[in-house]
Amino acid sequence: MPASERSRLPERLAALDERLEPVKRFELKPARTRGGLIAQFLGLALVAAVLSSLLMLPGFLGAGAAAAAGASDFNALPADLHIQQFAQNSTVYAKQGGQDVPIATFFAQNRQDVSWDQIAQTVKDATVSAEDPRFYTEGAVDIWGTVRGAVSTVAGGNVQGGSSITQQYVKNVEVEKCEALTSEKKVQACYADAAGVTLQRKVQEMRYAVQVEKTYSKKDILTGYLNVVGFGGQVYGVQAAAQYYFNTTAAKLDLAQAATLAAILNNPANLRIDQPDNKENGAANGYTLTKERRDYVLDRMYITHSITKQQRDAAKATPIQPAITPTTQGCAGAQQFNAAFFCDYVRDVILTDPAYGATSDARLQTLNRGGLKIYTTLNLDLQNVAQASLSKYIPGSRPGIDLGASNVALELGTGRIVTMVQNRAFNNTDTPIDGTTAVNYNTDEDYGGSQGFQTGSTFKAFDLAAWLEAGHSLYETVNASQHLFPTSDFTNTCADINGPAWPVTNDEGSASRLSVMAATAESVNTAFAQMGTKVDLCSILDAAKGLGVHPASKSNPLISTPSMILGTNYISPLTMATAYAGIANNGTVCTPIAIDKVVNADGTDHKVGATTCTQGLKPEIAAGVTYALEGVIKGGGTAASANPHDDIPIMAKTGTTDDSLENWLITSTTKVATATWVGNVSGSTPLRSLYFSGIGGGNVKFSIAKPILKALNAAYGGTDFTEPTDAVLYGDQITMPDVAGKSPDVAQKLLEGLGLDVTVDPTPVDSDQPAGTVAASDPAAGATLSDGDSITLTVSNGQKATPTPGSGGQGVGSTPTPTPTGKKGDRG
Repeated sequence: MPASERSRLPERLAALDERLEPVKRFELKPARTRGGLIAQFLGLALVAAVLSSLLMLPGFLGAGAAAAAGASDFNALPADLHIQQFAQNSTVYAKQGGQDVPIATFFAQNRQDVSWDQIAQTVKDATVSAEDPRFYTEGAVDIWGTVRGAVSTVAGGNVQGGSSITQQYVKNVEVEKCEALTSEKKVQACYADAAGVTLQRKVQEMRYAVQVEKTYSKKDILTGYLNVVGFGGQVYGVQAAAQYYFNTTAAKLDLAQAATLAAILNNPANLRIDQPDNKENGAANGYTLTKERRDYVLDRMYITHSITKQQRDAAKATPIQPAITPTTQGCAGAQQFNAAFFCDYVRDVILTDPAYGATSDARLQTLNRGGLKIYTTLNLDLQNVAQASLSKYIPGSRPGIDLGASNVALELGTGRIVTMVQNRAFNNTDTPIDGTTAVNYNTDEDYGGSQGFQTGSTFKAFDLAAWLEAGHSLYETVNASQHLFPTSDFTNTCADINGPAWPVTNDEGSASRLSVMAATAESVNTAFAQMGTKVDLCSILDAAKGLGVHPASKSNPLISTPSMILGTNYISPLTMATAYAGIANNGTVCTPIAIDKVVNADGTDHKVGATTCTQGLKPEIAAGVTYALEGVIKGGGTAASANPHDDIPIMAKTGTTDDSLENWLITSTTKVATATWVGNVSGSTPLRSLYFSGIGGGNVKFSIAKPILKALNAAYGGTDFTEPTDAVLYGDQITMPDVAGKSPDVAQKLLEGLGLDVTVDPTPVDSDQPAGTVAASDPAAGATLSDGDSITLTVSNGQKATPTPGSGGQGVGSTPTPTPTGKKGDRG
């Protein structure tokens, strides 16, 4: 008692209280000599006397001066134990056949709390009979058991039992609080307070026990004890112990199994039965140490009339036969569902979300100890299709190439990730195994992913967006014959692009002049480079950013040099799929999410990060880009072989980087977007030089994607995309004027002033127009044109042409322009 409080006691009681101070601070330390043992025994006898007078509640408390002084201090001790939620397993779920299926478990301690009714009576009886046979009749503290245990501890140098179940419960609760700390220094100090062998701690434990008995029923205390106590290793609580040691539940434990678990409680480190090679207590000797203790438990159950002699003898005759069933910790357990990488992504989402804790350590504690039920967006049925299709073609490893491949799909409007697969198996250990990795190829580096991959021509979707935003149209024609582009040809209002001229070659298609629609379907690089000279490069990057595009790693920031037009930025597949989903969703992009719902251990809902949807592109611009990308996966388009032909409207864009090091296919319907990538994780092996199950490396992405698209469309369906406006398709319409008879210079200047691209054919032709003037135009006068369309003028030689039958008198080379739907750009 503090001196200030002692001063208020009568003189006699104050003096006695002062004399008790050394007793209250008495620390149990093993003696090394016989004399020391005798001295400590006498000291413990004194302790026993004091405790007996203080704590044989309620009858003896207050019987004398010593009791009054001791009770004063005892009752002044903290009484509220603050029982926190014990560490619980957190479980991750995914949908399979419409049902929630557990795919992974996280825990610091493998524990699953159960109620009184979920624990077999055999377990309750075995525990009480062996640990505290007076549990139901005594008070909070087993005085004689405590003193006996203390004396045995000092005499033998080993910590002994002797506490009541209520006291053991209190001690375990205190130790459990230490487990929740993150500082090693604080953990050690906490353990010293919670489990140190000192009288002061023992008295505090008793005080807590008294209050616990006043607050909770015996049933609640025993249930709490069986849920908190350790059974060896990381196994805590009777439910986890039943599953781990016997592959059953706490409710279904038979007598022999229950007695075995109660036996393990006596010394979990030595009596656990999951070490069959242990020479002292293993399979070879029938787990002899555990069996001895188990049989003792059975004897105690018989003595306390919990079981009959026949039941005891039958259980004793039963050999200990564990059925060890480990609960795999972490995402490795999700490998059996082809979902380990997705699980790891979910883990990273939680560990970066402040909703789960203010610090990273706190968030890890929430995941490993919080007993969360995490319901994710993953569809295992579709996931299995995606994994099977990817694995059919791309192995986990291949000599001569650091080979990677992935596929991810997410919903439009919700951002829900429904599939996420890759070619390698998950391995986050320190032991490298061929064909495995810890890197998620689908995601950003901050979420367990890579530094991203160059996207190739899939970036052209953003070129199209900037093109249309600048007032150009899809059926506008461009000159694709230029292959060297000086940087002076480009405008960039957000970066300095001075440097050497940019050489451009065509990888998948080529032409001299064609519409933007055709350039998109055929993925003509020179056409897009030419388009880039007519817009601000900054606007291309802005269009991409508006759709959620960002670098996969801080080490590879987005660049806006001319080469960006053809996809030189390093971006993750998930980000590209998200952007295409935004385009197909009329320009509204929604951030990806992997978690639908989280439930706390107490059944309440935990806050979950929701998708954020923003208008990344104007709807009319998005409709135009979508329309152009529909042509890519139709007949004649570069992705036509991936079309599942199931009558579901779909758009797509292919991408192949220089030397086919990275190969992409990104698609979207009105319901789901996907991104498929195959390429070099590192190194520079051209994929077109390789074959995968008979399919060329440049085309294998189509074979991978087709079954996945078919399964997604079957599950989700899809509707028609929004129709683009005439302005997006054709731009401002121009009627071709009649320039026949004008000088070529005058005619050219007039037509260029209308926004048309003019070429004068220098070879004279027969015409009734004066020599040296314009003989005719192609397209002819009266044709409907768009800004940027090409016009060819021919020059008259002054000799009247002889009309051919049926010519209608049109000038040479003057043929009607086909309607836009008949242009080359509208190829399948």
